[in-house]
Amino acid sequence: KEVSGRLKNNRSISNCWKNRFCLKLSLFVGTAASPVCWAAGMTWGMEMLTFNIKDGYLEALVRGHKAGLLSVADYNNLSQCETLDDIKLNLTASDYGPYLANEPSPLHTTTIVEKCTQKLVDDWNKMRCQADETLGRFMDYCTYGHMIDNVVLIVTGTLHERDVQELLDKCHPLGVFDSIATLAVAQNMRELYRLVLVDTPLAPYFSENLTHEDLDEMNIEVMRNTLYKAYLDDFAKFCQSLGGTTSEVMGDLLAFETDRRALNITLNSIGTELSRDDRKKLYSNFGLLYPHGHNELSMAEDFDQIRAAMEKVPVYASIFNKLGFGESQMLDKLLYDEEVRRCVLTYEQQFHYGVFYAYMKLREQEIRNIMWISECVAQDQKARISDGIVFTF
Repeated sequence: KEVSGRLKNNRSISNCWKNRFCLKLSLFVGTAASPVCWAAGMTWGMEMLTFNIKDGYLEALVRGHKAGLLSVADYNNLSQCETLDDIKLNLTASDYGPYLANEPSPLHTTTIVEKCTQKLVDDWNKMRCQADETLGRFMDYCTYGHMIDNVVLIVTGTLHERDVQELLDKCHPLGVFDSIATLAVAQNMRELYRLVLVDTPLAPYFSENLTHEDLDEMNIEVMRNTLYKAYLDDFAKFCQSLGGTTSEVMGDLLAFETDRRALNITLNSIGTELSRDDRKKLYSNFGLLYPHGHNELSMAEDFDQIRAAMEKVPVYASIFNKLGFGESQMLDKLLYDEEVRRCVLTYEQQFHYGVFYAYMKLREQEIRNIMWISECVAQDQKARISDGIVFTF
């Protein structure tokens, strides 16, 4: 009778199914022993339930692209090549095959790198065109670093009165935006600054951190790192606002990126006129080194002091333990190894945007590997090939 009475009441039916759903969800995400636990469980549960509505297809697509990355066996075959044409032949069976198939001999390293980069750009643009608003904004954030590099390149070229087309040819395709050509024709720094504020997605980073006088007077690398700091801080806040697995995964990846930049800034500023306070201003406001590690890095005056500061973080201590004393030239490769390891781990979790960022980084590392192998072959330095390869999968 009780069941029959419920069936006559639509509201009771709705509540009955709602209670069943919540019970099953609580069993899936964990017990709801308190309101806080229940809210957390609902957040993670709803993310799993709704992610595929808009983003499931593109996540599947980017995970499929991972299968096209070169394997250890592929790198072994490339290492045996005697000429750049042999490298082209070996890459024919890979995802780069269609891009290199019609390239005539003799080949140049720049041609191979350009065609491989075009593969990444095409994959990225196809996914970006199909992304919804939130994922599209995330993918745009992923390319802002390339935009910064392109704008800094144009600023440098304008200061030295370089040819416009030469500057545009050197710009990274992922960092190209609609109005980039107008920046290249600016006659002076004031005009360039105005165009940047009006026509580029980087306008907030310029307006809040730089003036047009800075474009004339500031060291180019200081300008680049100032913009990167603003960009990474903004990107981290955006990822945090997304919540869920995306916030967790991207928090880890961006923390590593900002710590690596802090390390490189410190290494490159030793022996320069950059003061300790100015050096510290270039560090981002998050990461495993923030804030105590930043304080120590800003005071460091040689590599040993930098090493001591970095080794206080267990993750980075394991990296520096692989270095012998006086082997700082191998540090970049070890950092790339760590970045690849973190990017590969993003594929172990589901329902998040971090795989898009990871795919871009893994493909860029693969292109660096191909460029290194090609340069070693072209310069008859095959014995050094293994020194520069960072294996992805």
